[in-house]
Amino acid sequence: MEISGAGGLFSTYSICSNAAGIAVLNHASDIIFWFWHIAGNLFAFVLFVSPIPTFRRIIRNKSTEQFSGLPYIYALLNCLICLWYGTPIVSPGIILVFTVNSVGAVFQLAYILIFIVYAERTKKLKMLGLLFGVFTAFAAVFSISICLFQPPNRQTFVGYLSVISLISMFASPLFIINLVIRTRSVEYMPFYLSLATFLMSLSFFAYGMFKKDPFIYVPNGIGGVLGIIQLVLYWRYSRPNEEPTRPLLESNA
Repeated sequence: MEISGAGGLFSTYSICSNAAGIAVLNHASDIIFWFWHIAGNLFAFVLFVSPIPTFRRIIRNKSTEQFSGLPYIYALLNCLICLWYGTPIVSPGIILVFTVNSVGAVFQLAYILIFIVYAERTKKLKMLGLLFGVFTAFAAVFSISICLFQPPNRQTFVGYLSVISLISMFASPLFIINLVIRTRSVEYMPFYLSLATFLMSLSFFAYGMFKKDPFIYVPNGIGGVLGIIQLVLYWRYSRPNEEPTRPLLESNA
């Protein structure tokens, strides 16, 4: 009887220990998840505000000079598609994706409107046409996903579109990477923008892994790799006292 009692006590202790261990692991997992949740929002916000110096110059000079508005058009379309992907009607439980891209869409739209105000007539008409095209494309995505797809196929359809748009956005600095290697100078590649891109990609990659969502972690994993490449190039080709005198999104045409 004593042996049986000791065995029962040991079994009870083991069960309690396992339960406590699981509770601690779950709590730690929640902490890590919310860390990446907050980090993703923070680094995304840094990316969204990074073009502000460019638009201060445009407003001050009352001219878009040789700046290109195309990157902001691409960024707006990407934010709209990812915003739609993060809505509960498409992908329940990833509200972070919805909120951060909502903020991003507002910033990109503001940049585009400022660009249109100060652009010359030809650029103005082109940007207005592209802006109309963005909203038309998003309306088409919205309508098709609602009318032709039901969950979970709706999430899959919009997810593939978001992956394509994200990879395109992350791949856009490749022409800058080529320029850095060719000129052996980081003048055209601002360090903090490259760092923020890498950190945001890393944050959303971790967030996507926690949510087990390949439509989030795959494109952001690729973005993280491209961010590392930019940082390595910055370290390789940076010179003492060299400052990036032109913003990343300036047109070299």
